[in-house]
Amino acid sequence: MGKKILLVEDERDLSTAMVFRLEANGYTAITAYDGQDGLKKAKKEKPDLIILDLMLPKMDGYKVCALLKGDTRYSKIPIIIFTARAQDDDMKMAKEVGADAYITKPFEPETLILKIKELIKE
Repeated sequence: MGKKILLVEDERDLSTAMVFRLEANGYTAITAYDGQDGLKKAKKEKPDLIILDLMLPKMDGYKVCALLKGDTRYSKIPIIIFTARAQDDDMKMAKEVGADAYITKPFEPETLILKIKELIKE
């Protein structure tokens, strides 16, 4: 199996479609549907990359990103913020909490796959 990607996305239909897309490109996908579970799985699984929604139940994506990037054990894991929020403030905030990339929904699947390849450097 390929590199491990953690997908933290509360929209289950979108999550299912993305898992299919990731696996079709040779990645192993792990899913979480809220911020707390995403943080827990990130620490347990130590994925090669995390795709993180911002608007999540229990804990938002900014907080999850900040907690992971602030911990030396996980700070090297690339994080792609994946959200419908396209305001400059959101992008600025994502950068401040350490996100490595920012992709807005609706999105081009190819754009996401190319960004993953760039960040994982396979």
